[in-house]
Amino acid sequence: MNTSALILEEFVPFEREFSILVVRSRDGQTAFYPLVENHHRKGILRLSLAPDPQLTAELQTQAEYYATSVLEALDYVGVLAIEFFQFNGKLLANEMAPRVHNSGHWTIEGAKTSQFENHLRAIVGFPLGSTEPLGHSAMLNLIGTIPGTTKILSMPGAHLHLYGKPPRPGRKLGHVTLCAPTREELEAQLEEIKALVSSL
Repeated sequence: MNTSALILEEFVPFEREFSILVVRSRDGQTAFYPLVENHHRKGILRLSLAPDPQLTAELQTQAEYYATSVLEALDYVGVLAIEFFQFNGKLLANEMAPRVHNSGHWTIEGAKTSQFENHLRAIVGFPLGSTEPLGHSAMLNLIGTIPGTTKILSMPGAHLHLYGKPPRPGRKLGHVTLCAPTREELEAQLEEIKALVSSL
């Protein structure tokens, strides 16, 4: 008889998907990035919108409370990402990543201090940098193939990051970050780039 412990997960008809990134320093200082809305297809993250277009103080507070509980329980240092489902107005934790996270790549151009810089600051004992967003951002993963880089780089507010990996189906080869001062301008940029990025 198999006596191994089992974890049974219930199917959740969730409404939206989110992630929050938090960083904690060696002396216990914490800083939160705004909740980000994520869009997946075939189990792969395709698009992150930062901050969440429908962000409320209640959702941000919920996410920060859950993240703080994990940080304190683990005495964690560095960047931590937690993914959530929204269900009946509440956040249900789906996955946790004890590291910098793909859904936080927008912070390179879209926040005062990127998740990568804050991760290093936390580990070496430096003061944490501001996690304030610089307007509105979208992070689009390049999956399987790389579109024409010249057209992407010609778009105002677009930043291209390639990972140097050989193409193959389902592989994240890079990402594009779009940054704009308003949500309306960001939406216009997204419509333009959707014609170039087939992975969306």
